[in-house]
Amino acid sequence: MLRQGLYVVRGLYRDGLKLIRLAGQQSFNRAHLPASYCHQPIGVRALTMSSWPFSSKPRDYSLPNESWSPEMQKLYDHYNALCEVEEEGEKKRGAWWRLPSYNRTLKYATGGRCLSKLLQAKARLFTRNIEEPGAGFEYVVFLNKPEKSCVCVFQAGHLLEGPPGHVHGGAIATMIDSVTGTLATYLSGPVMTANLNMNYRSPIPLGSVVLVHCALEKVEGRKTFISCRVTSSDRAKLHTDATVNVVVVVVVHILCTPTVRGSSDLTLSRGYF
Repeated sequence: MLRQGLYVVRGLYRDGLKLIRLAGQQSFNRAHLPASYCHQPIGVRALTMSSWPFSSKPRDYSLPNESWSPEMQKLYDHYNALCEVEEEGEKKRGAWWRLPSYNRTLKYATGGRCLSKLLQAKARLFTRNIEEPGAGFEYVVFLNKPEKSCVCVFQAGHLLEGPPGHVHGGAIATMIDSVTGTLATYLSGPVMTANLNMNYRSPIPLGSVVLVHCALEKVEGRKTFISCRVTSSDRAKLHTDATVNVVVVVVVHILCTPTVRGSSDLTLSRGYF
């Protein structure tokens, strides 16, 4: 299994390099990608391998569960319906795309559930490490490919409290960082956040449902700039607005850090950016 894991890491490095080279071109053409890449978002497919002997489907946390409020379920149904359109009596993929969400980014890869047991097996994605439904971050992201934007439906659980009865500012920042990073990964390949500027306009009550709107502003070489607005579900109230700058990284630089090899000495000075 260790040998298979090393093969996957090597594949991640190779595919990451190719996507970064393509993302750096002024005129990006998806035709340059292998055929197997062209039907999925680039950022997701960048972590996808084609040959892995073990197949196990992980839990998708973006699907509805019993903790979702009627308001969140309604918004989910609204955007999910936009993912499929009917043309001339046939159903076709629409402009929107619901993105799956797992408790480790590695699980986006085919066979990634096995790989995640090799690399820091106890690690979990920060926004998906609470097993109790509705207690923490409940959210689903929908991507609009033609508009280079996305929207996240977010319901904050009781474990995210900051001011009494309201969501902690750090939890809001976490969601903005996660959603803008998701959009940037789709547009530019694997990325890490370099800068995040936020303005808190109005507190968010615990248990309420908000929308996190993100859109591409510009791309400058390896830098991608994303704008973000957190609004009430009816978009009438602005809770937070932000601008985010992310930088394209090589996947192997993330996987092959001292922490992955067992050391606790991890810094950002090892060539991520």
